[in-house]
Amino acid sequence: MRTALAPLTLAGALAVLAGCSSTPPARAPAAPAAAPATSTAQQAVAVLASASGSRVSGKLTLAPMGGGVHISGEVGGLPPNALSGFHVHEKGDCSAIDASSAGPHFNPAASQHGRAGTAVHHAGDMDNIVADANGVARVNVHLLGVTLGDGGANDIAGRAVIVHAAPDDYQTQPAGNAGARVACGVIKVTR
Repeated sequence: MRTALAPLTLAGALAVLAGCSSTPPARAPAAPAAAPATSTAQQAVAVLASASGSRVSGKLTLAPMGGGVHISGEVGGLPPNALSGFHVHEKGDCSAIDASSAGPHFNPAASQHGRAGTAVHHAGDMDNIVADANGVARVNVHLLGVTLGDGGANDIAGRAVIVHAAPDDYQTQPAGNAGARVACGVIKVTR
C-alpha cells in the first residue's frame, strides 16, 4: 500500500529548513540588574552607654552620604591620647554587661576582618578612634557600602556601634584583637 505525500508548500518547506538551522533561537533579554540599595532613613542616633565596667559613653549621629553612612559625634571617658577599636556589630542588643549581646562585627558578605577601605574587610570595620588629652574622641567617619533604614542586607539601622578598649590591629581574625567592649549603642532611626 502506498501513502500519498502531500505536496510541500513554500511556507512548509521554510519551516522544515528553519528547524535544521544552526542559528540558536532568540533569547529573551536578560532582566536588568537590581538597583543598588539606597538608604531610606535621613538620620539615626546611637547613644553609647558604658560596658565592661568602663566609664566610656557618647553620642553619635548617622546620616546617609555618598555611597555609605557618615558617622559623627563624641565618645568620652577613654584613656587620654589612646586609640580604640570602633565597629558596627551585627545585633542591636547592648543588654549584656560586657556588650557581648551585640554579636560579632557586622559582616553580611562573610569577609575576613580587615581595615576599612581595603579589598577585604567586614562591612562594620572602621578605623580606630583617637582620644585627645582629655580622653574624648571626636568621631568623623564615612562608612562605605552600607545603608541606613532600607531593610537590605547592608542596612546598619537597628545594629550596634561598639567602642573597644584597645586599638584594632586590622589583621587578627575575627575582630582585630581590639579587646573588651567598653561602650555600646544601638543605631536608632530618628527620621
